[in-house]
Amino acid sequence: MSPWNPVTSPYVKSPWNRTGGSPLTRSPWLKGTSHVMPVSEDGFPANEPIGSLVREEGHVYSLAAAGDLLYTGSDSKNIRVWKNQKEFSGFKSNSGLVKAIVIYGDKIFTGHQDGKIRVWKASSTNPTVHKRAGTLPTFKDFLKCSINPNNYVEVRRNRNSPWIKHYDAVSCLSLNAEEGLLYSGSWDRTLKVWRVSDFKCLESINAHDDALNSVVAAGFDGLVFTGSADGTVKVWKREVQGRRVKHFYTQTLLKQESAVTALAVIDDADAPVLYCGSSDGLVNFWEKEKHLAHGGVLRGHKLAVLCLATAGNLVFSGSADKTICVWRREPSGAHVCLTVLAGHAGPVKCLAVDEDRGDDSEPGDRRWILYSGSLDRSVKVWKVSEAADEETGLRQPASVPRSPFNQATLAKA
Repeated sequence: MSPWNPVTSPYVKSPWNRTGGSPLTRSPWLKGTSHVMPVSEDGFPANEPIGSLVREEGHVYSLAAAGDLLYTGSDSKNIRVWKNQKEFSGFKSNSGLVKAIVIYGDKIFTGHQDGKIRVWKASSTNPTVHKRAGTLPTFKDFLKCSINPNNYVEVRRNRNSPWIKHYDAVSCLSLNAEEGLLYSGSWDRTLKVWRVSDFKCLESINAHDDALNSVVAAGFDGLVFTGSADGTVKVWKREVQGRRVKHFYTQTLLKQESAVTALAVIDDADAPVLYCGSSDGLVNFWEKEKHLAHGGVLRGHKLAVLCLATAGNLVFSGSADKTICVWRREPSGAHVCLTVLAGHAGPVKCLAVDEDRGDDSEPGDRRWILYSGSLDRSVKVWKVSEAADEETGLRQPASVPRSPFNQATLAKA
């Protein structure tokens, strides 16, 4: 049965729906739309995974795709490297489950539960061997900072710590490759800025009143976005002063009871869009060309949105309801739900996307390989196309009013 069938829609149960039917069935965008899932040419459902990577060693918390390699992080403290859906390599951090992974050139940065950011490099002679290239902050910088009492800040009642170190889990990482800056968000409520070239901590910002769950640092001309369990999305403006970098708070885009769990950007040079997933199951978005005006809400999940990813004109949202919604942004600003990917036995915790380099694409059709990591201890592999029959999509207008109904807050993602 289609997840968009109004009988099973979560909107039927909403206290704001007075007629007993899904408000989506009354949308003028849905006239003539057939609510069926896409089917491939061979007759099989088009939303079936093309592969599954399983290694029974822990819940999958983080993913990063780089070329033909996929990096996976779990609560087993291991980082696995996969190539062509087969295990290629792996390395162990010894402490702290892996909550975030980003790739920068030949370096792999991993954020951990123990508050550390570790840096890894593959051997130039044997690419299957990875060695640790450093830790953020470096021991030298930490020791130097620790000597001066003025460098200590209060992190808990009756406890102080040097400002350059996270004292709680590093929950998210984001890279601005052009500026060579790495951003780390933590459950300690701070946002830290690191220079990739020498691993220096340039700045620490007391960003939120609760844990940071997501940070995005690319696509908006020097703007950095942070999302938190306190229910807010904040905007920070970066200013470079010689070798110094400073960030200044500019505005709060969202303030709600439900925790903000994920952020992602469609990095369109002409019209970037910021997306925000939260524990109420909604995805809000803001458009740069409209001066960060609220563009609307995407409603496709019954439970909390736990992760977001973008590629081309597509937005992927993974949820605690074990599904992934695939949205396409239209030139008009409307969003079409192309399909719902189902196959995980647990919440979808992380997503990564890479371009499909196969030679079977139709002219003008962009295809992507989507990786989804779950608390069911597996990573599934999907093939997704930007081209889709309009009859198979569920269209939502450019601006959809937000529902005042919120589910229970999911504090820390």
